[in-house]
Amino acid sequence: MNRLDPGLLDGVRSRVSATGGLPDDHALADALRASGRVLGSEALVDLTRAARAELTGAGPLQALLETPGVTDVLVNGPGQVWVDQGDGLRRAELDVGDAADVRALAARMAALAGQRLDDASPVVDARLPDGTRLHAAVEPVAEAGAVIALRVLRQATLDLPALVAGGGVPEPWRPLLDGLVRGRANLLVTGGTGTGKTTLLAALVGRVPADERILTVEEARELAPVHPHVVPLTARRPNVEGVGEVTLSDLVRGALRMRPDRIVVGECRGAEVRELLLALNTGHDGGMATLHANAAEHVPARLEALGALAGMGRQAVAAQAAAALDVVLHLRRHRGSRFVAQVATVGVASAAGLTVDVAARWDGADGPGPIPGRGWDALLDRWVR
Repeated sequence: MNRLDPGLLDGVRSRVSATGGLPDDHALADALRASGRVLGSEALVDLTRAARAELTGAGPLQALLETPGVTDVLVNGPGQVWVDQGDGLRRAELDVGDAADVRALAARMAALAGQRLDDASPVVDARLPDGTRLHAAVEPVAEAGAVIALRVLRQATLDLPALVAGGGVPEPWRPLLDGLVRGRANLLVTGGTGTGKTTLLAALVGRVPADERILTVEEARELAPVHPHVVPLTARRPNVEGVGEVTLSDLVRGALRMRPDRIVVGECRGAEVRELLLALNTGHDGGMATLHANAAEHVPARLEALGALAGMGRQAVAAQAAAALDVVLHLRRHRGSRFVAQVATVGVASAAGLTVDVAARWDGADGPGPIPGRGWDALLDRWVR
């Protein structure tokens, strides 16, 4: 990607700033033509892309973010850029300048996301306009001057047959997943970062009957299911004055008043777990959500930790979760492949708290077939047979 010289970039910035809001490619191309310094359609296309990266994107990092398969772009300081394409981190041959340049890039991206990043506020967690997640820190927090972590947003569009064909779901489990959706089970999709939780969630939502109304609640829009009646709701962070925030909890409560047939929460990571469990306990069957967890067996502890953020005690979380949730689908990531590794059932609350029992396991397409365990036949009897 060509780099714009500072004079041309300043001229483009001044021309598009009068329009207000974020300029699109058409406005950027018009500003470049007006400069009188761009000749040829190919050069215009290339410089438009470069202008978009500098004014509304990640600057020199934008090309890496747009590379197919890239999930993360990390800058550890001058001369240290790393990328992850699903098979681990590798060094990228990209020069982003000295420490001052890295800090300026981080501050510009923070401002683009409506946040500030300076000595008074040295850490930022925000979303760029295209949904890319930005986390950055500058001195004195970051000894290198500034560090940047970018997580790529890729909308999940695969359907269930594609996941089965690609080795993400074993064929013997496909009837169960269809039965869970058709039978309006309340599902929790769990796994670590980058295991494909959102992809599986979108595929399951795509199996919902076409005459049902689905409301999705997300921090940033990633779900793109193939379904004719999906109403997406997206959270909003506070602006630099600290106002205007719309939380996931606000959206879940609001979704209940919008006549949903099903409520889907893209990721439950905080106090919104209370609203999710309450919603699933008020007759809104067939709900779905994702949750970070290391294994299906760890879900009770994870729910208890999130419930504590909402002021819920252990017994309250166990009672609400046992009544609200039916099945946990846990995903793993191994050697670049992502697959459903565990199917578990949520048991009734007891003196020991919530119970999650694994009914079947799978080690992925490279291993043996799925292994049924205790409770597998009962699971099939309830949701398939």
